Formats: sequence, C-alpha cells, structure tokens
Amino acid sequence: MKKLLFTISIFSSLIANSQSINLEEFATGLTSPVEITNANDSRLFVVQQNGIIKIIQPNGTINATNFLNIGSKIIFGGERGLLGLAFHPQYSSNGYFFVYYNNPAGNIIVARYSVSTTDPNVADPATEKILLNIPKPFDNHNGGSIHFAPDGKLWIITGDGGSGGDPNNNAQNKNVLLGKMLRIDVDATGPYNIPPDNPFAGTIDGADEIWAYGLRNAWKFSFDLTTGNAMIADVGQGAIEEINKMPITQAGLNYGWRCYEGNNAYNTAGCAAQSSMTFPIAVYDHSGGKCSITGGYVYRGTQYPSLQGKYFFADYCSTQIGILDSNNTITWTSPYSGNNFSTFGEDYQKGLYVAAVNSGKIFKISTGTLGTQENTLGTIKVYPNPASKEIFIDGVTDKKATLEIISAEGRKVLETDQISNGKGINISGIPAGVYFINLKSGEQKSYSQKLIIK
Repeated sequence: MKKLLFTISIFSSLIANSQSINLEEFATGLTSPVEITNANDSRLFVVQQNGIIKIIQPNGTINATNFLNIGSKIIFGGERGLLGLAFHPQYSSNGYFFVYYNNPAGNIIVARYSVSTTDPNVADPATEKILLNIPKPFDNHNGGSIHFAPDGKLWIITGDGGSGGDPNNNAQNKNVLLGKMLRIDVDATGPYNIPPDNPFAGTIDGADEIWAYGLRNAWKFSFDLTTGNAMIADVGQGAIEEINKMPITQAGLNYGWRCYEGNNAYNTAGCAAQSSMTFPIAVYDHSGGKCSITGGYVYRGTQYPSLQGKYFFADYCSTQIGILDSNNTITWTSPYSGNNFSTFGEDYQKGLYVAAVNSGKIFKISTGTLGTQENTLGTIKVYPNPASKEIFIDGVTDKKATLEIISAEGRKVLETDQISNGKGINISGIPAGVYFINLKSGEQKSYSQKLIIK
C-alpha cells in the first residue's frame, strides 16, 4: 500500500494557516467502484457497477473471491448497474443485506440477500427477495443510494426517471416513486411494511413509501448522526450542483426540482409556492470544469479532530474534493487529475474513503493537521521558511519519526528518517517552489505544513 499519493493544501480566507488533506492509496484494481460501506467490522465492501461486490481487508488486500456477483441480473453501462448496498442493523445475527440495481429492463430494483451460512466472506446468490421494482422511462437518473437510519428503517433515494428537465414531472408528483427519498420497514413477512409516520401513509395524495420529494438525481446521501441530519448531494440539470440537509425527524420536505435548480428558477409552471420548498444549504456552479456532484460524509472519526464536522464531497469532472464547513462555506482542493470520484465511504471506525470510478482506486482521506492530544511528535518548529539549502526541525520527540517533502503535484521529492532536533536536513537538490512537509511517527500520527523553497 502506498502511504501517500497526494497532498493538497487548502486555503480559506477565514483561517490564517493552511490545512492539508492527504489521499493515501488504499486499494487498486477495482472495476467502476460506486459504493463503499462496512458491515460494522474491519472489512470494507465495495460495490462495482458491473454487478460485483468485493471485500477489502484492513491492509488494502482485495479478496480474490467475490462477496456477491449478480452481473446476470443487471444492465451495466452509463448510469445504470449495481449502485447501492446497505447492511441490516442486525446483520451480525440475521445476515441480511440490501442492494439497489437496474435490471435488464432498466427498472430500479431494491432486493434483500443473505450471507452464506458457512462463509462470512461470501453471500448466497439464491436468497434474493425483491422488495421494490420501479419502472423508469429513460436510461439516466437512477439515484441508487441506500442506508439504514437509527430508526431501523431503510432509506432509499431514486432519480427522477431521466431525460432532461424531468419531462414527466416525476420529482414533484407525490404519487410516483421517482425523484424521491423513500423510507420502508424491511422487517416484514411480505416485501416490506409502510412506517405509519411516513408523511403520506394512508393518504390519497402521495405514495405511502415517500419521505421527501423534489430530487433530480441525488448521487449519494449519508446520515450525520451527531446532528441528526441526512446530507443529500443532488446533481444539477446544467448549471448548479446542490447540497441539501434534511433533519431525519422532518418528513414531507420538497426540495424543489423541477421547479428550481439549486436556488434558481428552472421551470415553475404549475409549481407550488416557493415558500413551501426547502432550498439547498450550499450550491456551486460549473466554473472551473465542474459538472456533477458526488456526495460524501460528515467526518465523525476520532483520528483527525481538525476534520470534525466537515462534510466531504467531490465534483466528478473537475476531480476536486470539496469541504463544507459548519458555516456552509465550500473550500475546494486542487484537482486530483485522472481520478473521477464516484463515491465516498466509511469504515466501522468512521474513517473516510473515496473511490475513483475510472482508475478503480480507493483512497483513504487523512490530514496532517491533528489535535494536540494526538500529536506525539511534540511541538514542531520548521525553519527557516522560506529555505534554500537546508531546514532545521525542533520539537521532535519520537525517535521513529520520518520526514517526507511532497511537491504541489503530489510527488515525493525527499524522504528521511534521520531527524534530530537542530540538525540540518539538506534540501539543496530540490528545485524552487511550494512543497509540503509531512512528519510521521511510528504510531501513525502526523504533522504537516507548507514549505517554500527558494
């Protein structure tokens, strides 16, 4: 496993110092990864759009045997395929997990499977129980993100059915299941039960399964259980990408599509009053080559306190990762060229990962900015800065510490474990430019800062 692939410095007018995030290459060799999740243990499960689910071990090794292969049941290509995976909250005892895919007719299928009774690394493909079968009028806009909430219900996001501009007005039509957040009770003898507190349960105007509506093609949502919100990234029509925040206790919200794209009017003919709709907490346009949002997670791990509470997402075309802070301000990294980010995911300890659909790689997100309680490297001072011939480092208390200098393009230009307080490190062979120093201890703690070489 490569310890470091990229280091990008993020600047904000609100802070005086730069904060760095790192993408560590964790696994490679996957085919069109579109979902990363866990079963509340140390394994990662990666959904491939071609109908295969792979298991990745904690050291980044991919199991040779597939967890599940339903390639014969799906249509794969464009925006269609196997798109979602969620493990039942009682998976460890009942072995149930749920998938979201397009069948050969293009319909949206939500189905339950069971793990093998003899091998925890293999599912039983003969156990399929189809819960939902939703016809679609067009190939695109399939949605596909599914998660269990703390209420034990399965939450499902569907696309508006496809084409452009939602020509059938599906997202605003409360009587169809397209362009919606659905919520169902899967602990049923039949396909599923309707939770009685769903907003349209038992009513004439609204399908029983609907929890929220007015979504175009939400490409990934996640729960932030610390604040009790669902974070929904909805792909725009042609100009605006949006991030919505939905309190998981607030039912029946209308997110506005096709009437509005982001905060802008799109096609308001026949639409309800603007005041009845819920608008995004953040939007961005397509400047700088941006085109399509990939939703992620609010970081709630413990390893990197400086990332706490920040929502990580990406733009598919610009290959940038966006970070939304508590003030709903977006900060962008520089592009990670060659990586079209298709999904984020969490391990069982809330560590964050991101996948590139084109390169088949999974990266782990980390940062060089750690809390003082975690910095076993001591109080670090790097000087002079700018520097030309050598640098000195004071405050290193870990004898196993190593130093890396990384270029702005992510290339490692120097690595050494010969670090002593006050002892010079020769940098005379490194061309002038902006670099990043990463100090890592034997306990996998780290410290980063920008270094200018003149």
